[in-house]
Amino acid sequence: MGERFVVVPVDGAAGGAAPGRAEEDREPAEGLGLDPAEDPGPGPQDPGAAVPILEYNREPIKYGDGVPKENSPFINNTDNDKGNSYDGTNMALFEEEMDSNPMVSSLLNKLANYTNLTQGAQEHEEADDDEGPKKKAVKSPQMGTFMGVYLPCLQNILGVILFLRLTWIVGTAGILESLAIVGLCCSCTMLTAISMSAIATNGVVPAGGSYYMISRSLGPEFGGAVGLCFYLGTTFAGSMYILGTIEILLTYIVPKAAIFVAERKEDEVAALLNNMRVYGTCCLALMAVVVFVGVKYVNKLALVFLACVILSILAIYAGVIKTIFEPPDFPVCMLGNRTLQNHDFDKCLKTETVDNVTTTTRLWTLFCKGPELNASCNEYFMNNNVTLVQGIPGLTSGVVSENMWSQYGPLAMLVENPKLESVGGSDPAQDIYMPYVVNDITTFFTLLVGIYFPSVTGIMAGSNRSGDLRDAQKSIPIGTILAIATTSFIYVTCVVLFGACIEGVLLRDKFGDSVKGNLVIGTLSWPSPWVIVIGSFFSCCGAGLQSLTGAPRLLQAIARDGIVPFCRCRLVFGHGKANGEPTWALLLTAGICEIGILIASLDAVAPILSMFFLMCYLFVNLACAVQTLLRTPNWRPRFKYYHWALSFLGMSLCLALMFISSWYYAIVAMVIAGCIYKYIEYRGAEKEWGDGIRGLSLNAARYALIRLEDAPPHTKNWRPQLLVLLNVDSDQAVKHPRLLSLTTQLKAGKGLTIVGNVLEGTYLTKDTEAKKAEQNIKAAMAAERTKGFCHVVISSNLRDGVSHLIQSAGLGGMKHNTVLMAWPGTWKQSNDPQSWKNFIETVRETTAAHHALLVAKNVDSFPTNQDRLGEGTIDVWWVVHDGGMLMLLPFLLRQHKVWRKCKMRIFTVAQMDDNSIQMKRDLQMFLYHLRLDAEVEVVEMHDNDISAFTYEKTLVMEQRSQMLKQMQLSRTEREREIQSITDESRNSIRRKNQGADQGAELSRQSSQMEDTQEDEAQLIHDRNTASHAAVNDKADSGPERVHMTWTKDKLFTERNRSRECNSNVAVRDLFNMKPEWESLNQSNVRRMHTAVKLNEVVVNKSQGAHLVLLNMPGPPRNRGGDENYMEFLEVLLEGLNRVLLVRGGGREVITIYS
Repeated sequence: MGERFVVVPVDGAAGGAAPGRAEEDREPAEGLGLDPAEDPGPGPQDPGAAVPILEYNREPIKYGDGVPKENSPFINNTDNDKGNSYDGTNMALFEEEMDSNPMVSSLLNKLANYTNLTQGAQEHEEADDDEGPKKKAVKSPQMGTFMGVYLPCLQNILGVILFLRLTWIVGTAGILESLAIVGLCCSCTMLTAISMSAIATNGVVPAGGSYYMISRSLGPEFGGAVGLCFYLGTTFAGSMYILGTIEILLTYIVPKAAIFVAERKEDEVAALLNNMRVYGTCCLALMAVVVFVGVKYVNKLALVFLACVILSILAIYAGVIKTIFEPPDFPVCMLGNRTLQNHDFDKCLKTETVDNVTTTTRLWTLFCKGPELNASCNEYFMNNNVTLVQGIPGLTSGVVSENMWSQYGPLAMLVENPKLESVGGSDPAQDIYMPYVVNDITTFFTLLVGIYFPSVTGIMAGSNRSGDLRDAQKSIPIGTILAIATTSFIYVTCVVLFGACIEGVLLRDKFGDSVKGNLVIGTLSWPSPWVIVIGSFFSCCGAGLQSLTGAPRLLQAIARDGIVPFCRCRLVFGHGKANGEPTWALLLTAGICEIGILIASLDAVAPILSMFFLMCYLFVNLACAVQTLLRTPNWRPRFKYYHWALSFLGMSLCLALMFISSWYYAIVAMVIAGCIYKYIEYRGAEKEWGDGIRGLSLNAARYALIRLEDAPPHTKNWRPQLLVLLNVDSDQAVKHPRLLSLTTQLKAGKGLTIVGNVLEGTYLTKDTEAKKAEQNIKAAMAAERTKGFCHVVISSNLRDGVSHLIQSAGLGGMKHNTVLMAWPGTWKQSNDPQSWKNFIETVRETTAAHHALLVAKNVDSFPTNQDRLGEGTIDVWWVVHDGGMLMLLPFLLRQHKVWRKCKMRIFTVAQMDDNSIQMKRDLQMFLYHLRLDAEVEVVEMHDNDISAFTYEKTLVMEQRSQMLKQMQLSRTEREREIQSITDESRNSIRRKNQGADQGAELSRQSSQMEDTQEDEAQLIHDRNTASHAAVNDKADSGPERVHMTWTKDKLFTERNRSRECNSNVAVRDLFNMKPEWESLNQSNVRRMHTAVKLNEVVVNKSQGAHLVLLNMPGPPRNRGGDENYMEFLEVLLEGLNRVLLVRGGGREVITIYS
């Protein structure tokens, strides 16, 4: 049966009134009411609340949600100590917290005996006012659906792949797999067009088309990244169309125009690529000039080019119909079952008889070493016969069944007809030099997907030119969807008809070598193959012009948005000629396009642009899905035939096609888009476009907050969620920026940080100051790299404001659990006691709210984020266990580069009855289970007699406290009361030879009660200082006037004096002081003793440490001793530079469990 630990609520042993508030109407001296160096923090648990006790139970959980909750055997588990009263003096400062926070020695003892341990996320298009003087208005073309969208899409879709590669794809993949390829790609584009139509009809779509739609739907980061990727895709598409144009020109129209001619068969590919580079560059330059002249001429030329495309397609269908009655005569010569290149011979014969004389043919000379009949010939040539096979057998020939299946193969694989007989004798080493038709690349299904997909990527040709459309919202959906439907029908029918009319070996002959270099698709057309050749040539030219027209406009739209900051993009590419043509963008486009031309292989360029287009389509679908699911009020597209499921399907299909086509190209494209995204996010201008990603973030945040509200975080997920109480001065400037540095070092950018500030007044009168303070705090947070939120509160008094922050900062489950503040270092010098009262009340409130509290003393001496502390230590003084905060904080600090070189030391205090050696072993084992590296030292503090210095310190503290209480009386009463207190103090401890001088001095000072309250308080300090200092003087010293305040120097001076006195004088002094000591509050004496002794030990061990972390004692439950509490803490911290006082929030924050 499973073991369980069950928490059982038990009545607390001690009760106490809930912490209230001190005088609320007092106005503190500083901005937050805590003093110039203040900051609030957590305190002890309400002792009246039920204390959860860990009970060990082997029964399974039978209640709740069935999820075991981890509970600690340490904190709040003090049932075994309830009956033990604490009567020691060394830890009296913490005695009121012993019922909820056990001594470390008790914790370690329980840990050593605990064996059941379980192992265990203004838009409205800003006007370009900063673009210089207003340009002269230019009337742009106003085109409709047919001319502006349908025809450009049709022309781009029905481009180079249809004419140059579709027959080869059908022959290689077979009809069935070719239909699958076409179906996948066309489905992807149709789903994308539906999503694009919804976005395009949800508002005005200015110039930029697809980029505009993506950026306004997914935000500037996604818009810029995907927009630039789509721009690159469109540019490389221009390269592909130009390469197609040159391939048609040099292969099928004027082969003799080639500049580079191969001497050997194996050099033909390299020669072709070099010719493509030269002629492609010239063609690109010519097309760039045409585009530069103006888009108007491109549109006029588009009609001519499109007419060629339509005529070519009609010629294909006419040729298919003609094959039913009279198939064209395009014989293919076969040697055995191998296909021969029919360039260098005219007859498919080995020998022929002329005038009864048998002579060899030109084919013979290709395989033999001479024209003689007895010449040495290729073995395969001699063993096999040559036959003629009709390349276009016709629609009714039944060849469709043979072309149904795929014929993939490696590079240089021979194109063979399996129906024909073949006799062995093949020599692969020699076959590459023979005039066989072979595969020029290795073929497989995914490669063909990547090569084919560019044939459907023209769907955004219309949206890219949305600035030229009369009504983009109407034209883009109708024109695009109609174009996709038309081209999808054409592609599907062409796949089936090609497979049904053309012989398989001819289909797999990519360049038509077996039919004398004719374009394969041209052999099927009617009335002449030249119809297809010329039509495809002008089709590729037109598609290239469309790409070179759309791509610069896309870059211009991105540049004008100003979201890509590099290369002065907005100033250069956002402008053009006087008529608005993007001149500089056109030059950059031509330069990038040249890169694709230098690659020179159409089959290599096609998968590259497939990636960029697929990524763009993916984000178009994502944008539509996000907007639909978020149901934002502004999402009201006129196009109604969309659904989020279709968008998700399209998005998934795009992603799948990316990795199907080429997984490594897909990764490269994603990396490029990711880098652009992060660059724009890091350096780009802030844009608020009401995009869907912002809405998605809001929805995700709401969902996460609701989930977090269900239950508090598990101990393993606990991290300090900080509320930083920050002060500002009268000019609303931040007082302690190092507090933000400490926050950054403590958080390392993780978790929640709320920086709070309180201004005194009303919201109506302080609104401007509050905004200024918020701006200054945010600027300081940015300078210190503090990631979080700023919260400025205006309240009638500062105490209420701090209370409101502690209670209400955060939202739902994302609320702070730790308060960070600065120590009020000037609380003694402040004229208003409300400053330190506010500090103590803040401590009480954090305790009541079960928040942890961190108080930084001398926070201005803490290191900045640019500092790098050298070898040193972070010392932890673990006096009481309050949840493990003292263990966790040094670990978090050491994760930051400022503290990384520091080592962690842990000191704990052993009492008289504790076994120091065993405590050290137990603590080392505890740290081992916590996976923390630290040096361990146990400091023994025995119950020593309370020193005279402690009594003196306590006496002065109580007298000052009593005097401060009288400051609430009238001036006359205050004078009388102070005189009485002074006289009583003087009479009880004065010496005979000092009486006259001291009485005169006191009378003189009492006559000056017209001074400020601070003067009156200082008077009592000075008098008492003089009298008690005299007690410790040497016997032969004469009377002298002493003026001192209780400063750090005073403390060390008094200590040194008391230690230097001989024993006889000390005994006499103690005897003389004893009557006054008896009237002291013994609880205060014991607490002062704890502060003095603990301070001595800490200073002795940790004075040179980079940082000291120390348990912060809780304030007294009786508010009458609040001012004494501040004195205790001052004594405890004297002599230390950087100190972080820590109070736990009443729960475990670090665990030994896995």
